[in-house]
Amino acid sequence: MGILELNLDLTDEQKALRDASRRFFREVWRPASIALDKLPDPADVIAEGSVLWDVFRQTRELGYHKMAIPEAFGGLGMVDPMASALICEEMGYAAPGLAVSWSVNSSPFTYAMLSPDPAVNGLVRQYCADTQAKMTGCWALTEPDHGSDWILFDGDAGSNPAMAGQVRAVLRGDEYVLNGQKAAWVSNGTLAGYASLFLCLDPSKGQAGGGVAVVPLNLPGVSRGKPLDKIGQRDLNQGEIFFDNVRIPKSMMVVADPAMYPTVINGQLAGANMWMGCIFSGTAHSAYDEALAYARQRVQGGRPIIEHQNVKLKLFEMFTSVEAARSLSRRVWMYNSTQRRNLQPQAIEYSIASKILSTETAFRVASQAIQIFGGNGLTREYVIEKIFRDARAALIEDGVNESLALLGAGRL
Repeated sequence: MGILELNLDLTDEQKALRDASRRFFREVWRPASIALDKLPDPADVIAEGSVLWDVFRQTRELGYHKMAIPEAFGGLGMVDPMASALICEEMGYAAPGLAVSWSVNSSPFTYAMLSPDPAVNGLVRQYCADTQAKMTGCWALTEPDHGSDWILFDGDAGSNPAMAGQVRAVLRGDEYVLNGQKAAWVSNGTLAGYASLFLCLDPSKGQAGGGVAVVPLNLPGVSRGKPLDKIGQRDLNQGEIFFDNVRIPKSMMVVADPAMYPTVINGQLAGANMWMGCIFSGTAHSAYDEALAYARQRVQGGRPIIEHQNVKLKLFEMFTSVEAARSLSRRVWMYNSTQRRNLQPQAIEYSIASKILSTETAFRVASQAIQIFGGNGLTREYVIEKIFRDARAALIEDGVNESLALLGAGRL
């Protein structure tokens, strides 16, 4: 027997949504993710005719892109935190790289809801109505000289002018002029049509002098680098974005108030980390399931290796770790989602703990699974080696775990 569902209080609706999501992501996302992973050129992942676009279209036709968007903006307005967590787990089980890509796709459109300008918040309705994946987004935060140090914005280092963001916005009349570069690690960076662009408005205030703009990426002065070539999460497009005297209307700067910026970036930090926690608890579960199934059918010494004591012990340690990560990630998701809905502060240190525990569990369990597979685990014939590579990337993305741990410790 594998992992049981210990949440006995799940409603019939939650179970049905979980089961439908499980079938879809495992039957559609996983084979597509495996195929994309094998493409030698990362540019082929986002090329016209790539299976990636089929996946995006099929997922949008089912409405997953608008589940969390309020009905007033054309979304489904789903407010059930547990249902959201279950869907996120299933995404991470099937294809964590696609799950990260999917999560940032909506980023600029959720920020567009903050604007009172109908032309800007109208983008949200266009996004919700789009089932052909023509409205795509990215979360443009990381820069060549600023990665995980973005999380230091509200500490002493955050007020240091040397820590100011490299993409700068200068207000000239009714327009902002943007200049600077976002690094190669921007998820969806070279496929997105829009960016939620984190930038610097006041360099004298360091990271605390930031703002957020919703930027169409087809404007004059915007250019892209090549898609990044990586060892893991190869189905997740990442790449540089350059801004050379790019002009945007003042209304597109949706977060310009320095008093509002800390609240926004704290919310982003809490949300991104709890999302990563659920995604990679699902990935850890996937690695465990692969190892368990293989141990049952692989024969050595005249019997299935699951009957060997060292394999039994390894599997039980993996099982315990997976269940612990899943339990914490769900509780954090439930708590912080409820706090956010009630306009109350989220527990950022718990989101960080969830991200760290789940990503490190996913990587360790995938590594242990490869040990159970033996030499076969090193071949591309088995999906476990892809899971291992995908999990390794998670220890770095959305903030390296060491920096996140220091921030979490400071908040205690």
